[in-house]
Amino acid sequence: MPRYFRSAAIIGTLGADAGNDAVSPRRPAMTQDAWYRDGLRFECTRCGNCCGGATGTVRVTDREIEALARHVSLRVDEFRAVYTRPLRRGEISLREKQNKECVFYQRDRGCTVYEQRPRQCRSWPFWGSVVESEERWSEEAEDCPGMNRGRLHSAEVIARTSETDGTGGFVPISSDLDDARASTR
Repeated sequence: MPRYFRSAAIIGTLGADAGNDAVSPRRPAMTQDAWYRDGLRFECTRCGNCCGGATGTVRVTDREIEALARHVSLRVDEFRAVYTRPLRRGEISLREKQNKECVFYQRDRGCTVYEQRPRQCRSWPFWGSVVESEERWSEEAEDCPGMNRGRLHSAEVIARTSETDGTGGFVPISSDLDDARASTR
């Protein structure tokens, strides 16, 4: 069974203090003093460790639901009925399978909606709760083979991503995350 990341267990609490239009005060500001000021390395291996193992929440926006519905060839209302569940405060999450894996994760194929995966998935491991300290980063890296390897992501990209990571609070409509990551290539 895949190991579940420590941060995923606290995702349900992030939205409570993040607000809809503000960045959570727990999230690091981008400064020259950030512990990750020289950047961090990450390359997704599609191992699935972040896709299951314990109960979690993958928040999805209406726009993400529409894109996912198109990707799996369903109408939006059908997609919502089959693949989502309501959360408190009107938010929506993807469902999980009985084994606690994401409904779109298959052990032999990985994420079956990888190109359309929600912002929360795309922003891993640069969640505010993970980059808040070097210690938190190191804890998560124990379970994620893609952390500390691969492409170097700048401090600017990490800070911007952590502010809009999809785990709760403000999630921009634009594709700022993709634009920011493309600028580091």
